Amino acid sequence: MKTKQKIIITAISSIGLVLVILSIVLKDYKVENPGKLLILPKLNAILNGFSFISLLFSYYFIKKKNVKRHVGFIMLSLLLTLLFLVSYLTYHFTVPPTHFGGTGNIKIFYLLVLLTHVLLAAVIIPLILITLTYAFVKQNELHKKWAKRTLPLWLYVSITGVLIYLLNSGILLN
Repeated sequence: MKTKQKIIITAISSIGLVLVILSIVLKDYKVENPGKLLILPKLNAILNGFSFISLLFSYYFIKKKNVKRHVGFIMLSLLLTLLFLVSYLTYHFTVPPTHFGGTGNIKIFYLLVLLTHVLLAAVIIPLILITLTYAFVKQNELHKKWAKRTLPLWLYVSITGVLIYLLNSGILLN
């Protein structure tokens, strides 16, 4: 991988991380009446869920050696993930934070899932970019090597995003 590609990946990953941190830190600048923005967590879960499914299809098609469909589903997963990030940032830049309502073991479970989700979400962006870069520059062996690490983490981040929404919204608590 060339130095220019490394700089671009680092820059994109850093900007994404800084935006997420700012969306959390700038608590005093939230809107008082978020109104229609309250639909965004559900949209985020839907985007994560479809990204998860798209990733599974991508994996299926590469195992069948159908590169064209594999690439199509990976690009769809990437688009869904980018839409999620925009929606997530919009919500967290404008709406005050919510707090999990569960107690006891379910709260411990929620916090463990949330912690692993957040940590891996910070890691997944550069991993995705590195993996895609190797595919674009036709370094297939390196692409495969990185994809074997990236795919399970991307799947985990996607599905735990859905789980966090279901737990935080109270759907799984009732």
